[in-house]
Amino acid sequence: MGSDFSRRLVLLRKEKGISQKAAAGELQISQALLSHYEKGIRECGLDFLVRCADFYGVSCDYLLGRSPVPDGQTLSLEDLPESDTRGDGASGLGIVSALSKKLIFNSLNIVFDLLSKTKNKTLINEASGYLMLSVYRVFRRLHSANPKNQKELFKIPAPMEENITSAAMQVSLSKIDGALSGEKIKGIAPLKAEDAPSITTERLREGYPLYATSLLNLVQNAEDNIKKNL
Repeated sequence: MGSDFSRRLVLLRKEKGISQKAAAGELQISQALLSHYEKGIRECGLDFLVRCADFYGVSCDYLLGRSPVPDGQTLSLEDLPESDTRGDGASGLGIVSALSKKLIFNSLNIVFDLLSKTKNKTLINEASGYLMLSVYRVFRRLHSANPKNQKELFKIPAPMEENITSAAMQVSLSKIDGALSGEKIKGIAPLKAEDAPSITTERLREGYPLYATSLLNLVQNAEDNIKKNL
């Protein structure tokens, strides 16, 4: 069944807040066998898969990694809400491009809301800077595709852009990690323990009913792309 099943089996149990022993009892198997399923050592039968789906209130597709959302929903372009941030160039986009745009915009709504709730200046500034650089790098490469485009649009010389932007993004990530560590580091505001966001799939769906599906799909798509390139 693959790593998705074992990973989500653990995730669902922890989100439910029960021990492995308690879950095994509810699922009518031994704790040792459940441990093997959760570690991916053994594969379960269809009857156990259905029992898990019923017990945790999710779809079999979700357990098997076929859907990133617990109810097993499959997305189409029309299923996703429009973000408040819209570009004027939406017309004429292909299905894939339009879907990706919605996934990203909707996911950013959640990310920035979570950032604002941390009340941490370093996290907000550095995360914003990192994301801006991501957009900048893609836009600059699109701009460079046509040699007739004005090079004067950019201050950073083309031969230096790759290394400089990569370094700037790494610095932002380092500052984010510094803030998240909670340690006292010069120039970095540490995240207070009480302000750290508590994130579960259930809380995402409750707190962001319009956008949670987009973020969960984005997470799965990103990790699938990473696996393809490994």
